[in-house]
Amino acid sequence: MKFSKVRKYRRSLKAGRRMKKIFRRMGRALKKLKPSFIKRLDWYIIKKFIGTYIFSILLIMTIAIVFDVNSNLSKFIQYHAPVRAIVFDYYMNFIPYYANLFSALFVFISVIFFTSNLAGNSEIIAMQASGVSFKRLMRPYMISCVFISMLSYYLSAYVIPQGTVIQRNFETVYKNKRKTTAAENVQLQVGQGVIAYIQHYDNLTKRGYGFSLDKFENKKLVSHMTATDIQYDTISDTKFNWRANNWKIRELKGLREHITSGARKDTVIMMEPADLVYSKGQQETFTSPELYDYISKQIDRGSSNVVQYQVEYHKRIASSFASFILTIIGMSLSARKRKGGMGLYLGIGLALSALYILLQAISSTFAINANFPPMIAAWIPNIIFAVVAYFCYRQAPN
Repeated sequence: MKFSKVRKYRRSLKAGRRMKKIFRRMGRALKKLKPSFIKRLDWYIIKKFIGTYIFSILLIMTIAIVFDVNSNLSKFIQYHAPVRAIVFDYYMNFIPYYANLFSALFVFISVIFFTSNLAGNSEIIAMQASGVSFKRLMRPYMISCVFISMLSYYLSAYVIPQGTVIQRNFETVYKNKRKTTAAENVQLQVGQGVIAYIQHYDNLTKRGYGFSLDKFENKKLVSHMTATDIQYDTISDTKFNWRANNWKIRELKGLREHITSGARKDTVIMMEPADLVYSKGQQETFTSPELYDYISKQIDRGSSNVVQYQVEYHKRIASSFASFILTIIGMSLSARKRKGGMGLYLGIGLALSALYILLQAISSTFAINANFPPMIAAWIPNIIFAVVAYFCYRQAPN
């Protein structure tokens, strides 16, 4: 018995040594993964930046949730919304949407807050006295912005659109009880020289009434199809399958006309229910790849309401770069130690962030209502604030 205990003890010692060797190797591997250009000073500022950014998001979103619960609690009770749906379907998608929407504001506040503290504690003075230039001091800020920009784009392009669908379905059932389910007088190009028209479409039943399909060759009508109603096939394995009821086709060949008709006909028409019913803010429910495909398809069809989708697509890319511009401005304003603390510069930061968000809304409105190029409209706030950032950066070392 004693010998077996000693043997078990030796085995446990060997296992412990092996585990120590494994952890040592893992530690060495992690050290090797750290980029050599990121020094201890960089890690110190990066932790300050990211920590303050996350803290400001949590703080402000907590306040926002409290106000939202206070305003919507009566509706949740009225429509008997379950607690699980409120938490996971509504607020778990509410938080990333608004956190990403005001990400530029959070970045600006974070930079001014912790940089002013560094300057107030004479830490920046000590860094510059040891030979760290203002340009070198900017490096950890830019590294942090890379992380924030990548996260912001990933959320806006892939995560938030899927969550927005869930949140709006919740609002339809338990909050607003309103949703666009029908369309009138829909006309769209479904192919090269093929025009479809539906007098009335009901999205609940996926059925359209007063349907016609015209085919043109060399600007001449060669076929005209009519049907009292068409039904979308929702159980088919492929897309674009429709069933026409009480249909009639007139084929025009020169001066001759050939007419065929029937009670029911299965046909392929290059359109889907999503192409027929538009709801407000529908562009926010598409991921970026889906948005790109939708824009391309609508342009080929000659649709006129594609501008808002183009603005949304370009705005997601432009907004992810806002953290770089606003960080440069905030760091340039708050890096110097001044009497009176950071109150003035925090106010300036809030004003500039609000102005940036306002410019985004104005430029988007111009693009949609005034035929302004969508790509330029999405990048106008970044261009204007990039000039301000360059001026602040040039003046900061002085």
